[in-house]
Amino acid sequence: MTLKVTVRFFTTLREITGKKEEQIELSRPTTVGSLLKQLSKKYGKDYDDYVFDELGDVRGHLQILVNGQSITALRGLKTQLKDGDQVAVLPPVGGG
Repeated sequence: MTLKVTVRFFTTLREITGKKEEQIELSRPTTVGSLLKQLSKKYGKDYDDYVFDELGDVRGHLQILVNGQSITALRGLKTQLKDGDQVAVLPPVGGG
């Protein structure tokens, strides 16, 4: 069983990936954390440095949404993805 999720990229990640969004086909149920690691393998060091800190944790300033809802309100990086989900990786929002 395969499932497809759409990943949306903004600002710096859009430059790194060269894409506004991408449809990813997954062969088994996957978490948000696993998806981010999979994208790291695909896009390499620049992506990895932007998304993950030195310990391999997702940088705290990034906001990750699944279907418009912050993963902090769900199960964090352990949030299970379902067929048709949309994942957005948002940069920090500046204000002033």
